[in-house]
Amino acid sequence: MQDTLKSSPPENKQMKKATAIGISTSIVFYMMCGMLGYAAFGNEAPGNFLTGFGFYDPFWLVDLANICIVVHLLGAYQVLAQPIYGYVESWSKEKWPQNKLISKEFSLWGYDINMLRFVWRTSYVIVMTIIAMIFPFFNDFVGLLGACTFWPLSVYFPLEMYISRAKIRKYSFTWIWMQIVSLVCFIVSLVAAIGSTRGLIISVQLFKPFQSES
Repeated sequence: MQDTLKSSPPENKQMKKATAIGISTSIVFYMMCGMLGYAAFGNEAPGNFLTGFGFYDPFWLVDLANICIVVHLLGAYQVLAQPIYGYVESWSKEKWPQNKLISKEFSLWGYDINMLRFVWRTSYVIVMTIIAMIFPFFNDFVGLLGACTFWPLSVYFPLEMYISRAKIRKYSFTWIWMQIVSLVCFIVSLVAAIGSTRGLIISVQLFKPFQSES
């Protein structure tokens, strides 16, 4: 039976296909929201297209969008926060190796629980949530982070790694075009960072704790 089954495609080909589909889908949605929104409303385009105009109908659509955001952030937040969790826990175990609350694992209902991990991660999420609620300028802040990370992580380093791996000759046609793409994306990121910084400055002037300014 095993001989008659079709072999699975190589992992690198599957990941390449999945990455291409995911990035293409994201580009389509972001470009539609950004370009069509700006074309229709200009600088008055709201950060939240569903509720930014003061209309909350249909309620089911807004609720569905919020559910999708929660599902997305549950996974994304854990992935992004893992390095911080790991660093603090490793540092604490090296600093106080004899402390049982830090190093010992407790079994509860079949699960291994570490008190440091439980208290530290729970406290971190609570504090970050409160800070996010206090500062209302979500869109500009996320825009600034995205602008600062887009060019180095999504363009520069991947292109440089590809050039090194494929041994693309310097000043060749392919190398020049890659450098042009990198330069254009850098300029886009720089302009986006300037725009987000301006938005943050304006938001700070109108700052009201625990109130959304999106």
